Amino acid sequence: MGKKVLICILVGACFCLAGIAMADNGPAEMVLQAEKDKAKKPKPAVFPHAKHQEFAKCADCHHSAEGGKQVAYAEGQEIQKCEDCHFKGSEMPKKLDSFKGAAHVNCKDCHKKAAEEKPELAEKFKKCMPCHPKS
Repeated sequence: MGKKVLICILVGACFCLAGIAMADNGPAEMVLQAEKDKAKKPKPAVFPHAKHQEFAKCADCHHSAEGGKQVAYAEGQEIQKCEDCHFKGSEMPKKLDSFKGAAHVNCKDCHKKAAEEKPELAEKFKKCMPCHPKS
C-alpha cells in the first residue's frame, strides 16, 4: 500500500512540474525597444503582455517564416525577437523592414479593430499613448 501512495505522489509531482513548465506565458509586462536601429533613438513601447493574453491568441502576434512566407505560431515554438527578421536590408516590404514598422503594422491594426468594437477605446488608441508613455 505504501508503494502505491508513493508512486501516486511521484506521478502527481511530475504532472505538477510539467504543468508549471508549460504555463510559461512570458513576462507580464515588457518594454519593447528596437536594438539594431539605435541611431534613430527609437522610443521604447510599454507592452502589457499578460493583459493582451486575456483576449488575444499567441498567433495574433507571434509567427515564424518558412521560405520567406509568414507561418502562424505553433504551440511550443521558440519565440524569437522581431528584429531577427524585421530589420533594414531584410528584403521585407518597406513597412515591415524594421522592428518599429512591423510593430506599428501589427499593433496599430489591432488597436484600430479594438476601437471599432469598443468605441470607448477609440480616444485612448488615437495617440501614441499608452504604448509610448512620456518618461
